[in-house]
Amino acid sequence: MADEHLRLADFLCFAVYSANHAFNRVYKPLLDELGLTYPQYLAMVVLWEKDGQTVGEIGERLFLESSTLTPLLKRLEANGLVHRLRDSKDERVVRVSLTEAGRALRAKAADVPPCIFAATGGRMEDLVRLKDELVALRETLGTGDEGKTGPA
Repeated sequence: MADEHLRLADFLCFAVYSANHAFNRVYKPLLDELGLTYPQYLAMVVLWEKDGQTVGEIGERLFLESSTLTPLLKRLEANGLVHRLRDSKDERVVRVSLTEAGRALRAKAADVPPCIFAATGGRMEDLVRLKDELVALRETLGTGDEGKTGPA
């Protein structure tokens, strides 16, 4: 029967999508205290890991095109958290660096991951395994090797 694959409860993609919404509900009040949206928070995390990256490098890490990332970085710059400067060796390249305020925000953001972990109610090893499985799924989907055997 053709419609046996059209049951929402069986869709892996819907489980991921709805879990994402649930994560957003948990993150929102935490990030509101930091004055960040979730995508801005992710950009800041990438810069806290390594300051002075190019827009392209940040985009690669976040799986975002520069047309999506640039307005986000402009808002972070307007909020005084980052500086964007054209590379002196290649004018097409824009480097993003943290300001003092951006570096200081890291200390406040340190409380976010433990709060998210607590909200999951899970065990660390189970959550690490789930994250690893989702990363593997993302990589498989990115290769175009996804199967056609059931709902996703």
